[in-house]
Amino acid sequence: MNRRRRLRRSLPLLGGAALLPLLLLAPRAASPAAQQRPGPRFPNVLVVTIDTLRADRLSGYGYGRATTPNLDRWMASGARFAQARTVEPLTNPAVCSMFTSLYPHEHGATRNGLAMRPGLPSAAAALRRRGYRSAAFVGNWTLKDRISGLGEHFEGYHEVFTRKRWFGVFKGEATAEDLTDAALDWLADHQQAHRRPFLLWVHYVEPHAPYRLQAGFAGRLGIAAAGEPPRPDRYDSEIAFADHHVGRLLAAVERDAALAANTIVLFTADHGESLGEHGAWGHGRQLYDTTLRIPLAIAWPGRIPAGVIEAPALNLDIAPTLLGLAGLPVPGGFRGFDWSAVLRGGAPPPRGRVVWFQAHKGAVLSQQEARSGARRRGLLEVALLTGMRKEILRLEGTRRWLFDLARDPAERRGQAAEANAASAELRRWMTQVQQGLAASDRLAPIELDPESVEKLRALGYAE
Repeated sequence: MNRRRRLRRSLPLLGGAALLPLLLLAPRAASPAAQQRPGPRFPNVLVVTIDTLRADRLSGYGYGRATTPNLDRWMASGARFAQARTVEPLTNPAVCSMFTSLYPHEHGATRNGLAMRPGLPSAAAALRRRGYRSAAFVGNWTLKDRISGLGEHFEGYHEVFTRKRWFGVFKGEATAEDLTDAALDWLADHQQAHRRPFLLWVHYVEPHAPYRLQAGFAGRLGIAAAGEPPRPDRYDSEIAFADHHVGRLLAAVERDAALAANTIVLFTADHGESLGEHGAWGHGRQLYDTTLRIPLAIAWPGRIPAGVIEAPALNLDIAPTLLGLAGLPVPGGFRGFDWSAVLRGGAPPPRGRVVWFQAHKGAVLSQQEARSGARRRGLLEVALLTGMRKEILRLEGTRRWLFDLARDPAERRGQAAEANAASAELRRWMTQVQQGLAASDRLAPIELDPESVEKLRALGYAE
């Protein structure tokens, strides 16, 4: 298989005046001087994301099973965020928010199968303009450039599809082993033939449903390899499998002392997963912490002191933080917080921060749906978190819940009320989101091909 193939890009057309406010956020074209090859002061950036990985199933976050020994060792060398969350618990929206530092209703990719707006500023695009060589390796069909729009931000966008999911007919995913092999090939080529700094992003699929049992790791975790173990046990075995192959990638960087010293490594997940809590399995439709909370850690030897940050963080913060650490300007339209000064020990974490969330239907599964207000009609919940006070508003059935996460971290004893009991702040947020969705629905919809519809169904997103 040719792991260095380039993508054909098929991007949505601009959708009229509604796009003007966001497009004005884009930075001006870089001057010839800014486009020159950057000097040695620019660090490399390695971003590792694992699909569907909830923070409380990592041994480094206190889980009883040793699911992530490689990541645990690496996280201990850098800064680990104890209270990191995604702005939406669904792959395509979450990853687009991670790179653009925009909320889903702003970038437009609110559901799997809906591409984000073209031409948006992003961390990947900003680094590329500064001369970085960039590559992405993805093994999840929902991140395919044709239906996500992510490919325009990378010099090379590699879709690695080597296996099937569920009962799908087509190959639409990759194992962690294959993704690491492809990334290591690219990294070796870069080290031999290129002098530019690099941005490398690798997105691993495991432990996404249906949670295959990774028998080679079952015994170490105390899981019986015979028969069909319960789903949570299979989920844990897939985490261990992914950790092993992420460990291979991290080890390759660490073996080269010069490479390790000049490489920022960031690890996170797109979202978590419900494993039976609140009567639910999977992710995407609810804003409980089982699907919102994600691991997040960042390391840079000699530059970022080791420690744990308790203040709340969002995946929106990743793009500005990476640019801040690299010493590059952060686009004014980014919504996230730049943690670079905090990570270097030169500033305190933000206090009194309010963070916002949204949940949408899982995937667009027909061309007719894509053309009929799929974004606006897909909104299910909105929420805010102030300190440890979390408020959720469910649009279907118009119910509102209030949770005290300090006393009730599992969110089992929330105060339920009618929607009119929702705070003014949350109602304003809902209005903002709805207005943004209506504007995004004026984008020209992508043409969903039958293969993509089949792949999205195979991932378990059927209504």
